[in-house]
Amino acid sequence: MARRLPPLNALRAFEAAARHLSFTKAAEELNVTQAAVSHQIKALEEWLGLPLFRRMNRALALTEAGQSYLPPVREAMDTLAQATDSLIRSDNAGALTVSTMPSFAAKWLVPRLTRFQKRFPDLDVRVQSTSLMVDFARHDVDLAIRFGNGDWPDLHVERLLTEDIFPVGHPSLLDGDCPLVCPEDLRHHTLLHDDYRISWAIWCRAAGIEGLDVERGPRFDDSSFTLQAAINGHGVALARGALVADDIANGRLVRLFDVRLPGSVAYYVVSPPHYLSRPKVKAFRDWLFEEAENIR
Repeated sequence: MARRLPPLNALRAFEAAARHLSFTKAAEELNVTQAAVSHQIKALEEWLGLPLFRRMNRALALTEAGQSYLPPVREAMDTLAQATDSLIRSDNAGALTVSTMPSFAAKWLVPRLTRFQKRFPDLDVRVQSTSLMVDFARHDVDLAIRFGNGDWPDLHVERLLTEDIFPVGHPSLLDGDCPLVCPEDLRHHTLLHDDYRISWAIWCRAAGIEGLDVERGPRFDDSSFTLQAAINGHGVALARGALVADDIANGRLVRLFDVRLPGSVAYYVVSPPHYLSRPKVKAFRDWLFEEAENIR
């Protein structure tokens, strides 16, 4: 059975006016006009079919009906306020779920998460790694990091990182029997492949290399696997700058040659627009951009 409830704004106006015994003070508290308070209370009295106030010259008093109605209304308003505060506090702590691609999670996001956890110890970040775009209406996800052209209608989209594409390999490839000194030396080394749209064929054309078999070498369906193979010394990979920033800084990989291609797509932070009003989502979003700025 449906509940018979008067409008919430009318109840708020009644509770404030009854507490102050003043329409003027109630209006100041609710940040509305005195006329608006008077209108709301008149509408409530008409809805109830009972007068709640006695309006006198420069005075306001509760009727018997108003006196009996005020305590349960005040209790209900207090309960609603407490429930709202509790919900907001729980949304500022607990879990924060982030969806992103496995390669970005492994090579960029996860290595940096400790810094976020130290700053926000009450938030537990849960990383969901998937190559599929999240459906915020169906999945319990607070924020997504996606790789593409930024065309995701009805969502708040911000470019996080752009990147260049260039070859990388283990530092040992700079020495040995066939050191990698110039792009043509790639013919003596294994090429590693992933499913990124800029392939070895495209890079070699930009570098002016001819006669190189750009189809040879192992293939991986995720860039993090390709880069791990390069770290292990199994060949040369075409790397996206953001994914190898830490590996190059730590000496696990070296950038090879001077030829780099601008990436045609970028990493974006994606969420429904109203999600960013939630403190924990905004905190994570701001932290992401702070980390991205540090590697530029």
